[in-house]
Amino acid sequence: MLFQKLTVSIALLLISLLPGCGREQAEEPASDETPPEISRTTTARPGCQSCHPYSLAQNHSERSCISCHNGDNRTADLGDAHIDLISHPASPANMDTKCGGCHQETATVAASRHYTLSNAVNLVRRHFGADRDLASLLEIPVTDRPTTALELADDLLRRRCLRCHVYYEGDEYSQVEHGTGCAACHLEYEDGKPVTHEFLALPTDSRCLSCHYANRVGSDYYGHFDHDFKLEYRTPYQPEGYYPARPYAVEQHRLIPDIHQSAGMTCIDCHFEMHGGKTMKTLGCAACHLHRNLPAAAKHLSIEDGELIVTTRQGKRKIVVPRATDPVHGRYEDTVACTVCHAQWSYNDQETNLVRIDHEEYEEWDELYVQDSSEVEVLLLNGIYGDQILEPVMTDKISGLEKPGLWLKGFKIRRWAAPLIDFDREGRLQVMRPLLDLHISWVNARQETVFDSVAGESETLRPFTPHTIGKAGAFYHQRISKLFPREPSQAGQKE
Repeated sequence: MLFQKLTVSIALLLISLLPGCGREQAEEPASDETPPEISRTTTARPGCQSCHPYSLAQNHSERSCISCHNGDNRTADLGDAHIDLISHPASPANMDTKCGGCHQETATVAASRHYTLSNAVNLVRRHFGADRDLASLLEIPVTDRPTTALELADDLLRRRCLRCHVYYEGDEYSQVEHGTGCAACHLEYEDGKPVTHEFLALPTDSRCLSCHYANRVGSDYYGHFDHDFKLEYRTPYQPEGYYPARPYAVEQHRLIPDIHQSAGMTCIDCHFEMHGGKTMKTLGCAACHLHRNLPAAAKHLSIEDGELIVTTRQGKRKIVVPRATDPVHGRYEDTVACTVCHAQWSYNDQETNLVRIDHEEYEEWDELYVQDSSEVEVLLLNGIYGDQILEPVMTDKISGLEKPGLWLKGFKIRRWAAPLIDFDREGRLQVMRPLLDLHISWVNARQETVFDSVAGESETLRPFTPHTIGKAGAFYHQRISKLFPREPSQAGQKE
């Protein structure tokens, strides 16, 4: 892949950027058409696997390659074998016809939040002035020359933010590239290509982390916290000219993981149904630890001798779930979220600054070339240290087209810390995160500032669920005592 060529030297980086090394552009998302020019060479024998020695999972073993990919497996001529080839049959453009015949989930998954990203998209768009919601990320308007903060935010979403969705293959770091459509979750990728052709019925956590990295919920489940972008924060320091492998885009601190992860539970043990339209099926804290409203659909839960047992969906390991017996749970259950007392730490990235530049003055970013974006990193390294200054362009992550303008990012503060706690709109105490502490700017090709640090309209702190759960410890009451009139000494007493 293009990005891995950075690991040796800038010279190799420049070679990798010669014409023809980039990703193909497409007018529509996830285009799977075969290039019109096909080599007429022949193989030693007919059959797809003479060139592609992949083995299929048992549940697909009765199917031939051409049942998904089309083409002709009776010939040794590559041109004939690749006629009408579909490279990515599991992509959004093809999954209904190629996967839907056996997997009815394709009929509902297109409405799921993981598919549309509507919650995240509309949260940001309303923050910058939108008065209506969009049904899907595909509806985000295209604006080449924004005239409003909302239009600038739309460009930000399409070209910088939305690098993790089922229409796009992800950044070019070893652990974050993935397939499209069904393959995004159900096919293992490494270094930009499938590890095998075995579609997983149950996605592994590596598939989840291919999107849920870079200080997103999910990364914290494993205790991952990204270093700041600036060179002096990105330890361990490396010899000059050496570019270390950064599988998740930026070096990471390794903090204490979530207690459920330490016990052997994976993401899908709690998030056990992702195909069900707009509502995902997720186990909440009270369901397991207070035995409240256990979902019948969670077949991996059972009651044995009065104890709740989770049989992990991968590995089939049985875990006894401890029941929350302290009276404090009954006292605060309706007014305090479980994470307020049980979150061990929380992401606390404050004042996220995002600036689009349409000019080629890159030098001031020489210590910030690591941007958790391989596209940005390659362009900055070329412009600062290479012999060729590339135009400031970025790919639209939905259409695949290159557009003028380079989106850069930085933070005022990037720290992990004790959770920020406040009341939500319903009056319940929640862990908060400055998710909308966003400041967007645009400097055009003439180096004129068109928008200067526009901050948006809604509250920046938003409730979220840190995946850093552990025992509450002896000082949990200090988190809530300032916000409730009850004395800490009374918090654990029965009424």
